[in-house]
Amino acid sequence: MSTPSMYEELARSVSAFGAVKRGLARVLPVECQGGPAAVLTLVKHHGEMRMSRLAELMAVDMSVCSRHVAHTVDHGWIERLPDPDDKRSRILRLTEPGQAMLGELDRRVTDAFSRHLSEWSDDDVELLTHLLVRLRESFGDCRAQAHHA
Repeated sequence: MSTPSMYEELARSVSAFGAVKRGLARVLPVECQGGPAAVLTLVKHHGEMRMSRLAELMAVDMSVCSRHVAHTVDHGWIERLPDPDDKRSRILRLTEPGQAMLGELDRRVTDAFSRHLSEWSDDDVELLTHLLVRLRESFGDCRAQAHHA
């Protein structure tokens, strides 16, 4: 079992991870920062969806989600289509320009990792990726449990 001091060090490291996120944000295009980039990524990964589902996936309030979606719609990256099951609702769909923007986002982030981790071994990058996925999954389990409690 891990000691409390190990978790304290982990907490400090996770808090300091904000510097990595800010560094990655600096490489994103000005017109497609965090929120809109998350919208594009989630719609690509999960497919067409209602805004309520997107807000849930983003873990944000509907008003925040709506603002980010409006930005992506204004730029032509996402389109809102009538929901065939509920005419009052809209389905969000990624457009061709949205796919192109995602390609640009992926390229920029990959280039940044390549530059900053150039001295890391492939094994270390693979291990970090594995552990980050595992950490996220552990917290995902906690969130799911909190919703069912």
